[in-house]
Amino acid sequence: MRMPVDVGLKMLRITNSYSFEKLRGDDIRSSMATIVNETSSSEIEMVESDTTGTKETISNGNAIRSSTTTVINNKNITQQKEMKTLCHVEERTEFCEMYGDIRVDGKTSTVFMAADTMLESGSWVIRPYSRRGDEQAFKRVTKWFIKSVVDAYETPTQCDQRHNVPAIIFSTAGYAGNNFHDYTDIVLPLYLTSRQFDGEVKFLITDKKPWWIKKFRNILQKLSRYELVNIDKEVNVHCFTSVTVGLKRYPQELKIDSSKSPYSMKDFRKFLRSAYSLKKENAINMRDNGAKERPRLFILSRKNTRAFTNTNAIVGMATRLGFEVVVTEVDSHVAKVAEMVNSCDVMMGVHGAGLTNMIFLPENAILIQVIPIGGFEWLAKTDFGEPSKDMNLRYIGYQIKTEESTLIQQYPPDHEVLSDPYAIQRRGWNEFKSIYLQKQNVNLDVDRFRITLLRALELLHQ
Repeated sequence: MRMPVDVGLKMLRITNSYSFEKLRGDDIRSSMATIVNETSSSEIEMVESDTTGTKETISNGNAIRSSTTTVINNKNITQQKEMKTLCHVEERTEFCEMYGDIRVDGKTSTVFMAADTMLESGSWVIRPYSRRGDEQAFKRVTKWFIKSVVDAYETPTQCDQRHNVPAIIFSTAGYAGNNFHDYTDIVLPLYLTSRQFDGEVKFLITDKKPWWIKKFRNILQKLSRYELVNIDKEVNVHCFTSVTVGLKRYPQELKIDSSKSPYSMKDFRKFLRSAYSLKKENAINMRDNGAKERPRLFILSRKNTRAFTNTNAIVGMATRLGFEVVVTEVDSHVAKVAEMVNSCDVMMGVHGAGLTNMIFLPENAILIQVIPIGGFEWLAKTDFGEPSKDMNLRYIGYQIKTEESTLIQQYPPDHEVLSDPYAIQRRGWNEFKSIYLQKQNVNLDVDRFRITLLRALELLHQ
């Protein structure tokens, strides 16, 4: 597909339609992945990609300004040759990497980049939150404008403060505050984007939430040695030679594709253990341990919804099987939660954001996800089942029966909520959420669940 553009076009805004999973609007089934390269040609070729997230290049056929990759001190460093801006549009994120004379004006949410005098100006609009395609999340995220100008020194954006390290602009809005989205949309993408700088990078935060910064202070300080900048409140124009707007991420939840990245989920979990000084690297091996130590079981408690209604019975049964049981409701004190989870060998809980704390479990630990009724299987697999494999955890899914759901106390046996959950799903995410996520608790059949804990013990003996 070819399209004419004016000579000197610097950047191209690309949009495309998506087919969404009917149940949840942010589960994108198709995508376009592109890289926008600076060009002086009058014609740009646009190449679409498949849903694997593979990046394709928008080029002019014979006049691409290229980049090369070299290895310095065992770290991949991209050496840019003339290239000014590289904008990536991927399935779940878009981000722009800029090199040269770059000026960040927080008052107007604009990044200015000096352009070659022979080229005209261009612009790009981006929301620096990595859940592309989710309009509900994006309603809360500030738009940032990236503009190339012929002569930056002739614009009103004169430098007030110069920096000699790169900068990353990202938002703490969207679904921030939900523990699952905190990690899959912000923390993990921030790690992927900034780890290469080994702390020598500044974070310019838009839509800054002080409580979010406080919650993840350890991680932010581990990734950057510099004071955070609330860029929306800055009156000064900050100048850099390298700026990234937006964050890198892979399409799947809580995922790093190690075949395409120098990092892996194993590296990320090792980073977290260092950030929170976690002591336990490996789960207990009962075969080598003998009877010296009991395996620790962490039961994730919830108050308002999807809570266990017979926690004491579960604790009693688990104790008789030989577990040392810990029951806790997690909160925003990440250091305390991380230490507690890391001390355990098995973690169990009903499907929900709290299970994201599995990232702190030791290697070879076991995650038991209790799956409520309502057709949760795809959510359970996508959000926690598949991600746990890359974390070197053993995963067990426990699908409750209708009799184990408290929804039987709210609806008659022949009601479609109990007999045909997929009919509810077809009405949309909001109705599904209001019933199965917000009205349902779990009364575990302790005798039936006992088999699951016995399986966990068996795995700990391997």
